[in-house]
Amino acid sequence: MISIARLFGKSPFAPLQTHMKKVTLCIEKLTSIIDVLPKMDMEKVEKLSKELSELEHEADITKNDIRNHLPKSIFLPIDRSHFLEILSVQDSIADKAEEIGILLSMRPLEMLPEFKNDFELLYRKNAEVFWSAKKIIEEIDELLESSFGGIEAEKVKDMVEQTAFKEHEAVQIHHKLKKELFSKGNDLPSPAFYLWLSLIEQIGMLSMLSEKLANRIRMVLELK
Repeated sequence: MISIARLFGKSPFAPLQTHMKKVTLCIEKLTSIIDVLPKMDMEKVEKLSKELSELEHEADITKNDIRNHLPKSIFLPIDRSHFLEILSVQDSIADKAEEIGILLSMRPLEMLPEFKNDFELLYRKNAEVFWSAKKIIEEIDELLESSFGGIEAEKVKDMVEQTAFKEHEAVQIHHKLKKELFSKGNDLPSPAFYLWLSLIEQIGMLSMLSEKLANRIRMVLELK
């Protein structure tokens, strides 16, 4: 696995960024699943879902390796508990991506025409919130160089605000799609209705967790 000492030699936040790369692979694989859904190719969906589970497992291994080998004596510019909490939130995004992938592999999704555009928009907006939070994690080294203050800190605070607004937009799409689902509920078999409801809820969690991650970085700034 990764060498924690080598990573910390590069940057105190390198392990977080290494783990985030694993999480990003999970989101990219989930996006691939979403992209093939209109083709109703369940064999492909199941294959991609298994690949996603393998990527999530790799993210878990990386997370556990960081937790288990984080030297107690090493200097961290933030509180150790905050460092581990950021790591945990990142990992929860990978977990959620896997849950969604598994849901999509259980049965063909009956894509009603009136749901199609809003469903795609829901996923894209939730993914957009994730990418916004990822950029914040990539800015951590610059924050360290500026001692968590000055122009760089203000830049990151602005990025956090943008992430929060995107999450708000995702919530509005989530509510709209769920309302449409309940209005059409009688036209769907019970298994299809439950699958749709579960997907809407689980996809909505991606933006919630991503905003939570951004806010954890904001909290660190406020404590400095």
